[in-house]
Amino acid sequence: MKALSLALRNLLRNRRRSLTTLLAMTIGMVAILVFGGYSSDTRYMMQTGVVQQFGHLQIQRPNYFSEGGDNPTAYGIGSYRRIIDAVKHDPVLAPMLTVVTPSLQLGGVAGNFSTGSSRSVMASGLVVDEFNRMLSWNDYGMTSYAQQLPLAGTGEDAVVIGNGVARKLGLCQALRVADCRPPPRAATEGPQAPDDIVALSALERTGLAARDETRIEMLAASAQGAPNVVGLRVVKAQNMGLKATDDVYIAMHLAQAQKLIYGAAPPQVTAIAVQLQHTDQLPLARQRLSHLLATEFKNEPLEILEFGTLYPMYGQSIAFMDSVFGFISVLIGVIVLFTIGNTMSTAVVERTVEIGTLRAIGLRRAGIRGMFVAEGVLLGLAGALLGVSCALVVGYAINHSGMAYTPPGYVYAYLIKVRILEDMPLLTGSMIGLVAVAVFSAWWPATRASKLPIVDALRHV
Repeated sequence: MKALSLALRNLLRNRRRSLTTLLAMTIGMVAILVFGGYSSDTRYMMQTGVVQQFGHLQIQRPNYFSEGGDNPTAYGIGSYRRIIDAVKHDPVLAPMLTVVTPSLQLGGVAGNFSTGSSRSVMASGLVVDEFNRMLSWNDYGMTSYAQQLPLAGTGEDAVVIGNGVARKLGLCQALRVADCRPPPRAATEGPQAPDDIVALSALERTGLAARDETRIEMLAASAQGAPNVVGLRVVKAQNMGLKATDDVYIAMHLAQAQKLIYGAAPPQVTAIAVQLQHTDQLPLARQRLSHLLATEFKNEPLEILEFGTLYPMYGQSIAFMDSVFGFISVLIGVIVLFTIGNTMSTAVVERTVEIGTLRAIGLRRAGIRGMFVAEGVLLGLAGALLGVSCALVVGYAINHSGMAYTPPGYVYAYLIKVRILEDMPLLTGSMIGLVAVAVFSAWWPATRASKLPIVDALRHV
């Protein structure tokens, strides 16, 4: 305490220089915490969205993720009900689970016979109630943009499509989609749908008393390779966030998707999603799930994929944010390093006679070095505390400003938020890092001061 008290008095001897140094440290701390808080919010926001859509883990056939997206029949999981029951009743996995649900991904062509328009789509066959429970996962308390699928309680032929699909099929007016302009008139006149869709959809429509403006047809290849078409009733068009997804998305009941692909054959799925209560349970859950599949289902080729693999943009975005944060941290650290080093070096020059006097009355070199290092510690602590306080004020202002931006590839804006108090590793790491830089900056001038010859120090002018 005596050393810190003496260090404080020495810092107050030149208040202007000390305040200038403290200001530079505070600005650097605020910059690190605000950008780090924004990076943390982006990480948790993306993770929440990905886990809501895909779960933490998915069980698939080997190579389905890389090669089977357009060929679900070659990678179907026929024993999916037994696998789901085994996962739900496993004594280790059960307490960690939120949802375990199957899905069937398939590609095809959707057509609107009334407008003569069609487009390629990617459909998801889902167990609606279970998928909606997945969408409610929000372990980090984020602002969630997930929209529940309005398919609960609807008929087997009901579907939800993306706004882009509605626009391409000329359904904007029928579905009352805001800010959705249909294609030019020339693009919707005449029988532009493929001949096979036109013929098959005519068979589907036989017996309908009146035209349903929200009815579409979807053509897909069945498990036997023959074309199969079903009539579907669009209950709603939703903004899916990503434009690439919005332009091809169709969600339907799992039973309808299985009927379209497998007909009367035994139904299969392409993936089983496993959503956990907390992301930090992922390593244990993956290990246990791997053991379960290797023992109870060892005769079936299956693999487990994590959400970061299922959505590569997540890992790429996080790596980019981390690299920018690392660059900013290093840059600010170097600035603080030289600022404190310059302050301590100037103090050594000004107090050379004082250093010589202290050495002459018996103070050892370690004592001189400790005196200057203590000043660095005080500067570091003061800069860290003041920086955290200012960063919290700036963060509060940003979080309540309503500022938003549209990320690349997305179709609607996200609010700009920063998470500082919620990210304790960031907060404590930044404070410890600033104090460490301050101590290191003071150590070299302090070592040089302790090595000054006593005689030369006493006669310094």
